[in-house]
Amino acid sequence: MASLGVNVKIDGTHIGTQVAPLLKSFYQDKSVDLSSLRFDPEYEGLMDYVVIAGLVRSPMGVFQSLYEDGAKIRWNMPKEEDIAACKIAAIDPFFLDATQKAAELCVKHQIPYITIDCPHDSFLHQHCAVNVVSKECTGSEQYQNKNAEEIYELLTGHTDGLVILTRGEKEMLYGRKGQPMKKMKPFAIAVKSTLGAGNTFKIQGRLYLWFAARYDRR
Repeated sequence: MASLGVNVKIDGTHIGTQVAPLLKSFYQDKSVDLSSLRFDPEYEGLMDYVVIAGLVRSPMGVFQSLYEDGAKIRWNMPKEEDIAACKIAAIDPFFLDATQKAAELCVKHQIPYITIDCPHDSFLHQHCAVNVVSKECTGSEQYQNKNAEEIYELLTGHTDGLVILTRGEKEMLYGRKGQPMKKMKPFAIAVKSTLGAGNTFKIQGRLYLWFAARYDRR
């Protein structure tokens, strides 16, 4: 989003000795504010390596260590002043109480927020401006034996926000409560690497689609 001229402020996981230099170097010439991030000099930080072969990716790293039994909490609680001052928020659904608090603060201050992979019965989904849902969510036990149309009806029936179902190379499905399900074929591109493709769509694409949907609710 910073590359499109948007001022961005990031908060979330703590950054440690291995990760901090990379992040600070990458963002030093960009309109991204890292001041809310916590630097922990006694923590190496999270580092993942991904091996890519054709359509197959093999991530190797320590991200899941955040959720091991007895693990130290390695992320911040959201700061109310950050949320109250923003125009729109993007909330990661995987940080437990911090995620819930961020959504509650957005509702309190009437800040629209965008999220990913939230089930239909969650607070985060019910109050979102956009929820971009991938197979990580629709392939869960909660939606077992349900087809795309049934999942769409469940999701759109529980929020006034825009629901987008991504399906890899298949047509994307999207719409709102009470609307027929719409479809969009993915753009044809020359693929150089699939690394980060999903995150890129979910972060930048969902913000773009929210702006587009906000001014064209047909």
